[in-house]
Amino acid sequence: MGVYANTVSITQYTITGDLPKNDQFQWFSEKLSARGFQSIENSAEESSEGWTLVDHPDNADFEVPSDFWRDNYVVFSLRRDQRKVPAALLKSHAGREEGAFLAQHPNLRRAPKKKREEIKELVQLRLLTKSLPVPSSVDVVWDQRSGVLTLFSLGTKVLERFEEIFRKTFEGFSPVIVHPFARARMLVEGPMLDKLEAANLAGSDAVAAQIRDNQWLGWDFLLWLLQRGVNGEGDFSVSRPGHLGTGERFSAWIDDRIQFQGGSEEGSIQKVSVSGSQDSYLEAISALKGGKRITSATICMEKDENPWKLTLKGETFGFASLKCPQVRIEKDATVDQMSEREAVFYERMFLLEQGVQLFDSLFAAFLNERLTDAWGARLQAIQAWLDGK
Repeated sequence: MGVYANTVSITQYTITGDLPKNDQFQWFSEKLSARGFQSIENSAEESSEGWTLVDHPDNADFEVPSDFWRDNYVVFSLRRDQRKVPAALLKSHAGREEGAFLAQHPNLRRAPKKKREEIKELVQLRLLTKSLPVPSSVDVVWDQRSGVLTLFSLGTKVLERFEEIFRKTFEGFSPVIVHPFARARMLVEGPMLDKLEAANLAGSDAVAAQIRDNQWLGWDFLLWLLQRGVNGEGDFSVSRPGHLGTGERFSAWIDDRIQFQGGSEEGSIQKVSVSGSQDSYLEAISALKGGKRITSATICMEKDENPWKLTLKGETFGFASLKCPQVRIEKDATVDQMSEREAVFYERMFLLEQGVQLFDSLFAAFLNERLTDAWGARLQAIQAWLDGK
């Protein structure tokens, strides 16, 4: 899934480091080209990884501004090609080679370990040269205006590879994932920020510690939103800056799929999933009364009959299966394909940013309760709902 897809999964980063004040195009061009993707199709290499153009995945020449620079966005892809030899195929061919070796050495009942390893390596190399590399790409959009970078993936290994190659490409810059506590810091200020920091349970600013020790943010946010929806409190107002006007109304609720996790009496971790449209939420209530936490849920947001839908990962705030309103681009026979793709890009980014604006407004509304005395009354309302009152 990439920037042009109707449904995407995204991870967002803030980027630390100062961009050059002059000739930024040349700077980006040189940095991205220096670690551009190199094809391994005509070699025996097992894998290759590097940057390519989003609209031309076989092209790693960042020479034309319009190819990767669109207003305040720098747009590129991380491509990885990899050859793989199926384990069963490797075992079969290596077995044949070992059989041939033993036929030449009738005094041996089994090939020595070193010889078996040598045969395996030679067979794997031979099979690799006969197999075509399988390509995979993930799109990247770096917004120079906000400083936020959006990676169109949630895969742990993809994120690790991206972060590593990004640091090597842009020396002195570091991508910092926008986890729940980091997003909360972006949304509050003044006395509310002091209250947020006082609630920080992490012993350090390390990302892993911030995510692990502040899981309460995701748990409480999803529980808050679920109870508000059940209680008919699904109306909210836009409070964050963006394409939508401050004060505009929208609705939000949890539906369709909810995942719970918690310990059992035996000490093991149990996971429970509730799927389908919910009326009474009896299964959800049972799980919550059993001490389980909501770890993931599908959130629906609607503004002026335009729907956004995403599955929120409570631990990391990764947006899975984010579906925005349908892009409607009128095709014009006089407009070339690249101009049309640019139009689609801008429209998709516009709608995606609206969805993030709505989500941030929703999360900010939660923080305004969670970090104040209003949270006590909310907890009482949640308990009354669980007790069936």
